[in-house]
Parts: sequence; C-alpha cells; structure tokens
Amino acid sequence: MAPAAICVKYVIINIVELILFIDGASKGNPGAAGIGVLLTDSNGVTVAEIGEGIGQTTNNVAEYKALIRGLEEARARGAARVTVHTDSQLMARQMEGRYKINAPHLKALQAEALALCRLFSGGVTLTHILREGNARADQLANQGARLAAV
Repeated sequence: MAPAAICVKYVIINIVELILFIDGASKGNPGAAGIGVLLTDSNGVTVAEIGEGIGQTTNNVAEYKALIRGLEEARARGAARVTVHTDSQLMARQMEGRYKINAPHLKALQAEALALCRLFSGGVTLTHILREGNARADQLANQGARLAAV
C-alpha cells in the first residue's frame, strides 16, 4: 500500500509589534530572586510567559534581567517593535536617562538592555505602569523567586 500523501502548509507570520510586561522580584533584597515576563501580541493574545529564578540578587538587578530576557524573547520571535510595560519607576527613569545610575553592575545591565533596544527596527517604547496593571508579570516573577529559593 502506498503511503498517504501529506500536505503541509507553512504560514509565515510577520510580527510587527509585541507587548512586553516585565517584573523582577527579590525576597530579602538581596535574596532569592526571579523574573517575570509576559509577551503578548497587539491584540492581547499571550505569546509567551516566563517565570525564572535568577539566584541571589537585588530587586533592581532582577528588574533589569527581566527587561533583558523579555527583549531577547521578543527578538527571537521576530518582533520589529516592542512596547515594554514595567512597574519599576526607577528602572524606567534610568532607561530614559532621567535618573543616574551609580552602581557599575547596574550600568552594565542598562548598557546591555539599551544595546538590545537598538536591534528593533521599529524601536522600543518603555512605559511605567502601576503594579495593578502588571499583575501577571508580578506573579511570574514571584514564581521565579520561589524557584531560586529552592
């Protein structure tokens, strides 16, 4: 008997914009830390959820690590433009250049994030939002912090 014919259709999706909700958590500051990343398309459909432990560190480091991880994920999925929502006013203002960064390790993380931002042809917009608007990323960050504590 001859094998059945198989027809496979590939659809190439051009993702123009992805929306990124990010959060970092540290239990103890410094302490067991995690990152939370929620990536959606422009219609609000979830593309990816990430909750990862990142070891022992501060909340500020966790916030930057969440931003970096989210931008890497958006890039891997082919986004041309990214809108980032964070409830960290400090990190948002630092990324905008409105607040100075003194700690060398935070300057290095900011430089890494800025370099990633330049890779998106449509640019990256970073917006500070209230914690209530970032609930899922917060849950994922706390989940990551619990994983780091184990």
